[in-house]
Amino acid sequence: MKKFLIFLICLMTVFAATRFVCVDSLFAVDQTEIDNISTQIDEYSAKLKELSSAKNSLSNQISIMNSQIQLTTLKIQQTKNSISLLEEQIVELSGKISELNTSLDKLSVIFLDRVVETYKQGKTDPLALLISSDSFSDFTRQLKYLKVLQMNDRKIMVSLEEARVNYDNQKQEKETKQQELEALKLQLDKQSADLLIQKKDKEHLLDVTRNDEKKYQALLAQAQAELNAIQAIIAGQGAESEYGAISQGEKIASIISGSSACSTGTHLHFEVRSGDQVQNPFSYLTNIALINSSGGDSYSLTGSWPWPISEPIRLTQGYGSDTWWVRSGIAPYSFHSGIDIVSDNLNISAVSEGTLYNGSISCGGGQLRYVRVKHKDSDISTYYLHVNYAKI
Repeated sequence: MKKFLIFLICLMTVFAATRFVCVDSLFAVDQTEIDNISTQIDEYSAKLKELSSAKNSLSNQISIMNSQIQLTTLKIQQTKNSISLLEEQIVELSGKISELNTSLDKLSVIFLDRVVETYKQGKTDPLALLISSDSFSDFTRQLKYLKVLQMNDRKIMVSLEEARVNYDNQKQEKETKQQELEALKLQLDKQSADLLIQKKDKEHLLDVTRNDEKKYQALLAQAQAELNAIQAIIAGQGAESEYGAISQGEKIASIISGSSACSTGTHLHFEVRSGDQVQNPFSYLTNIALINSSGGDSYSLTGSWPWPISEPIRLTQGYGSDTWWVRSGIAPYSFHSGIDIVSDNLNISAVSEGTLYNGSISCGGGQLRYVRVKHKDSDISTYYLHVNYAKI
């Protein structure tokens, strides 16, 4: 009986180390800082919404950019806090799992020993047990003892299964948190890149406008006029004259040096259309070492066309909705339908053979000159804006 009591005490000690490990109770993390940051994020999001509906001015745009920078900074801090919390939880889970694994091993050994002992005692013949007993009361006591052992063995088996399930659950919890951690690290990288772009956008805006409201409004009006002109050109409202057939690489125009109608300075606006659908020029142009001076506009060069101007080529505005001019608030559009590029060599060559048209349209009190090439055996047309004609 004494041996049995010692065994029960050992069992309870091991079982206590395994049964009551609960993941949710492992961590008593102070959420105050995380909650405060979440509140600030909500406040800045509301402020950005309010600023976006206000009058378009340089001061308002700078306020928007400052709020975006602050909002992204807060999100970065929130992500860092979440990463730190997860890392702490993973470390502690690893320790608990290791302890639990050791305890389970010990419990398994005890359980196996009990199975062997119970098997031996279960093989005892009741008649032999009666004969070996000193008295009938001794026989009754030993018989009761055997039944208690058998009941305890069943409890041990249930406890062992519960401990195993608990162990598996905590391993799964750790794996889930590790996956969350990797996702948060990727999110942090993107947020950090966004913050860098936002800061550069603000610097770029102040540089372009020289922090002058009149300059900002002039740029805004000019951008609006250019947008209207481009839309009219695409709609076939430009005055065009056909020159005739040209080959790929043939000179068709030159970029106007300096400012011109609806242009703040030397650059070529290059646009691709398939029928009446706008196309991404980067998908058609061959891969080169493009100088990105657009404030970080993204691009991927996957085509085979030669570029319309000579290298080195500087990109001053990319294609799509995520361009510097769109983010700056200067652009009256939310989507840039072409790309703006410039080179020291102002000559422009056709990216494909086809039929050349010289065109012009009123823009900003002047005439915006452009050329269009209708590609041979295709519904694609390429447009080249802010140019002098090379073929008359």
